[in-house]
Amino acid sequence: MPSRPTPDAPGSLAPAVCFGAVMHERLVQAHNRFVYPTAFVRLPLGRLDEIRAPLLGIDRFNLFSVLSRDHGRRDGSPLLPWLRGILAERGLAAVCDGEVVLQTMPRVMGFVFNPVSFWFCHDRDGALRVVLAEVSNTFGERHNYLVHHPDLAPIQPRDELTARKLFHVSPFFPLRGEYRFRFDTRGPAHVVHIDLWDDGQRQLGTCLAGRAQALDGRAMGKWLLRHPFLTLGVIARIHWQALRLAAKRVSFHRKPAPPLEETT
Repeated sequence: MPSRPTPDAPGSLAPAVCFGAVMHERLVQAHNRFVYPTAFVRLPLGRLDEIRAPLLGIDRFNLFSVLSRDHGRRDGSPLLPWLRGILAERGLAAVCDGEVVLQTMPRVMGFVFNPVSFWFCHDRDGALRVVLAEVSNTFGERHNYLVHHPDLAPIQPRDELTARKLFHVSPFFPLRGEYRFRFDTRGPAHVVHIDLWDDGQRQLGTCLAGRAQALDGRAMGKWLLRHPFLTLGVIARIHWQALRLAAKRVSFHRKPAPPLEETT
């Protein structure tokens, strides 16, 4: 069922800004853990043309902007038909006949790097059925992981969904193992856990969490004051953590060719 909004938070299918933190913890070879503040938007794609908020532009420049060319086909074409096409190809369209919510970071002053964006696909009753994780690496490549239950049952917060690792993200992990996802979008806090497992051992634990508030000028002003350089900081922090791992002499793995299939 869709989340029930609290008096100060929007529901899970409503436009929202979320403020929270991202955590990574490496558990093998050399322990390394970090937590950074973050923020992201949640945009119902069926109502994308209706979203109006000061400082935020949808397919137009502003201090914050979400551009179609940063997602999907990356050619500026509408996002929802692209996602609906993928769902139809995999026989998922009938169960995903409700709203699709894109969770991502917008461009800030024209720049963004999204390590991962999530497309939450719901049925007509608002239950979460399928999630597409749109993953990017620092080499300009991307890959989509499409996860759901084998029987297409609604995804509950404690449910664990798996995907074989096929896409190179970090040179400090080999290209093998599986991701295990958990999603809690009931609100007012939205939480995603992604763990990397290999050979029966958890290699990496990650968590992205943020508390939602209505997508309006007040929220975007809050973002500007708190995190004016957040998207630039993402790249800086990635390279800083890479230097830390290199200093610990963690094994380095060359980048393989990206998978031939864009969505798995």
